[in-house]
Amino acid sequence: MKILVTGGAGFIGSHTVVELVNAGYEPVIIDNFSNSETSVLDGLRQILGREVICYSEDCNNADALHRIFRDEQIEGVIHFAAYKAVGESVEQPLKYYRNNLDSTMLLLETMQQYGVRNFVFSSSCTVYGQPDQLPVTEATPRKPAQSPYGNTKAICEDIIRDTVAAKAPIRAVALRYFNPIGAHPSGLIGELPLGVPSNLVPFITQAAAGMREKITIFGSDYNTPDGTCIRDYIHVVDLARAHVQALRLLDRQEADSFYDIFNVGTGNGNTVLELIKTFEEVNNLKLNYAIGPRRAGDVEQIYAQVDKVNNVMGWKAELTAADSLRDAWRWQQNLIKK
Repeated sequence: MKILVTGGAGFIGSHTVVELVNAGYEPVIIDNFSNSETSVLDGLRQILGREVICYSEDCNNADALHRIFRDEQIEGVIHFAAYKAVGESVEQPLKYYRNNLDSTMLLLETMQQYGVRNFVFSSSCTVYGQPDQLPVTEATPRKPAQSPYGNTKAICEDIIRDTVAAKAPIRAVALRYFNPIGAHPSGLIGELPLGVPSNLVPFITQAAAGMREKITIFGSDYNTPDGTCIRDYIHVVDLARAHVQALRLLDRQEADSFYDIFNVGTGNGNTVLELIKTFEEVNNLKLNYAIGPRRAGDVEQIYAQVDKVNNVMGWKAELTAADSLRDAWRWQQNLIKK
């Protein structure tokens, strides 16, 4: 079964490509490489021992999508491709709305034209905003997003829900990720931000490698045990495997139209400072970090309640934060060697 993976050369996408192959699927990547590198394809080749089909196209390009759906006989879609930096979205909201919403609508339209039913959407815990109660469940009310990025995820969920409700022959799952970190244990693929990283762990690994003078922790006066933000950090390999389980769930559905949402996290929260100290411990390194002001768009604390994804989808996080940080450092060390 051929699965179109939009943004398949990105961080989560590339790891999902590996897990799709491991599960017997045939991934087809579409990626415009605006926030990824073609070197990722070399890493995939080494891990899998084979080539992966890849189209260097933008999934906002209708002609390209039609050609791929027709020529590859696509049978399912996992949609990762989106701009994703919280801070940048606050500064450039129109860029985020145009790209993230248009690509989702175009994919849904193209799926209907070619009779493709299964759709897995890369959503985010940002749709919960700053929740009133923790942990958050799928029934936790969404709140106005803290950033345009988060708002695009909420709007895309609504677009998918409404499309399914209109009796479109689409079976869809939205996976609300918490905070993906880590790398493939081989060290051959991992998070590869272009320019200054907007996520914490690449900043940590680059600081450890001497590429950054220090790590800035955005805020130390939050209402948390050590004053720094709390997140539910999930190993990217665990997250990738959740997409395989989502496809299997969709395959089991008898109805033509189906929509559901799942939190995908570990169910545990760690502060930023805890993550930094864990990195130091598992890799026997000392990091230079300093406290800075709060960052616009950041939520104070959030972590998942994961009973639904465990019980309904049959998925559970198996890897720890320590595993993630050990693998992330191995990936960074391989980058240094290159």
